[in-house]
Amino acid sequence: VGRGEVLGFLGPNGAGKSTTMKMLTGYLPITSGKASICGFDVVGASIEAKKNIGYLPEGSPLYGDMSCLSFLNFVATIRGFRGAQKKDKVDLAIERLELESVINKPIETLSKGFKRRAGLAQAILHDPEVLILDEPTDGLDPNQKHQVRNLIKDMATNKAIIISTHLLEEVSAVCSRAVIISKGQIVFDGTPEEFAARSSFHNAVTIQLSSENVESVSNILEEMSEVKRIETENETGTVRVIPENGSVIIEKVSLLVRENGLIVDEIYVERGHLDEVFRDLTVAN
Repeated sequence: VGRGEVLGFLGPNGAGKSTTMKMLTGYLPITSGKASICGFDVVGASIEAKKNIGYLPEGSPLYGDMSCLSFLNFVATIRGFRGAQKKDKVDLAIERLELESVINKPIETLSKGFKRRAGLAQAILHDPEVLILDEPTDGLDPNQKHQVRNLIKDMATNKAIIISTHLLEEVSAVCSRAVIISKGQIVFDGTPEEFAARSSFHNAVTIQLSSENVESVSNILEEMSEVKRIETENETGTVRVIPENGSVIIEKVSLLVRENGLIVDEIYVERGHLDEVFRDLTVAN
């Protein structure tokens, strides 16, 4: 994973995501193979490797009896910061994760979302070269997810970031690359666009209109040579046009709709059903 990359690390439960992250961070011993952080072997030069890592573990294990401020001051101290520099690092982490309202409260009394944000604050506090984040938006409300995703994007330009997640939407929202593992093996490594392109619905065109016009629209569109199949739902007034080989057909579909004077409520292009691709990649393996 290179500088400037945000890698979405995905897989079904038990695939080995958290285990991989624990090995990278030195939390679990490596039984075979090698791993390095910024050129430092995680076994042979573990302290140097860990200096370059910001780690948010699964579940944000924190010291519950500490306040947020005490906890972040403690983390800053063991990271080697002192005096004004320590205060600046802690203050910036508090500001970036918007922890001001809970900063003096014991961590054990906080909501799941605030605990997660406190865990992320300690991970970024020392401005590491590498961020390893296990489910960073778990437990956050939609506004908090948006905030954390923007923070990750802001930091991504000069860091290597690995995000383990179960949320496929996170891949398209924040990642520049996706790796999917199943039973410990890599089954996909590519961009979010390449991931979505594997879906049979990639570049499909969905039309919403009155239910009585569904049949006539589908009859007109099935004459297109680029169409693989057409799916209709009379109850919802939906016509979905699936292209051959994911080709782009939106302009031709729109033109046919206009030329035939058809009244539609909505027409849009499907990016691809990510859950379909995920199942295809992981169930077979």
